[in-house]
Amino acid sequence: MIIFPAIDLKGGQVVRLAEGDMERATIYGDDPAAQALIFAEAGAEHLHVVDLDGSFAGESRNRAAVEAIVAAFPGYVQLGGGIRDAAAVEGWFNLGIARVVMGSAALKNPQFVREMAREWENGIVVAVDAKDGMVATEGWAEVSDVPVVDLARRFEDAGVASLLFTDIGRDGLLKGVNIEATVDLARRVDIPVIASGGVKGLDDIHILSLHAHEGIEGVITGRALYEGRLDLAAAIAMGRRAETRG
Repeated sequence: MIIFPAIDLKGGQVVRLAEGDMERATIYGDDPAAQALIFAEAGAEHLHVVDLDGSFAGESRNRAAVEAIVAAFPGYVQLGGGIRDAAAVEGWFNLGIARVVMGSAALKNPQFVREMAREWENGIVVAVDAKDGMVATEGWAEVSDVPVVDLARRFEDAGVASLLFTDIGRDGLLKGVNIEATVDLARRVDIPVIASGGVKGLDDIHILSLHAHEGIEGVITGRALYEGRLDLAAAIAMGRRAETRG
């Protein structure tokens, strides 16, 4: 099970939001590349980066910071936030991004996402962001009438690498991962699921790792790392043990 430390970017700074609210941002640093190196030194081989400004704008707003992260981090960088056309997708892959996360586009232009998944094999991750079981888009500013499972199933035969499932009501609040909803989604689709939102400590990692064999590919964690509630090296070691059990 992969542990993805998160670097969320707002105005070039490393931040975490509470429930996706841009007005509730906590700043954790002004050097994203240095933060990426800290995670690498703790053993991280994967990184989850979000251009928060881009999520709302519909196009990249923190390109310089992302470029610096890619240049500094020796592992795989997964990027989301405002990536909604073919030129943007190609540009990020050419820069060295390993996987591109698409959320709003998955709901509003699923055929485009399917085409990108075919063109960039194992490179597209579909973000399924949930609020009360329904899909949220546009940086979580809008909630649709589409159930999470319905959206996920639209991509089962599309060749997407993973589904990134986030319970918005827990994101950035250290409430604990919504294990039940995450595992339920993994059981109901044939695509690996990455858990996100609310990780508060090693217990969350442990419980998710017990379900790795049911399709939980990984987990994203941010605030718990920045506030010292989760030891990244310990989490990575636990994730690797899940792979051994699987």
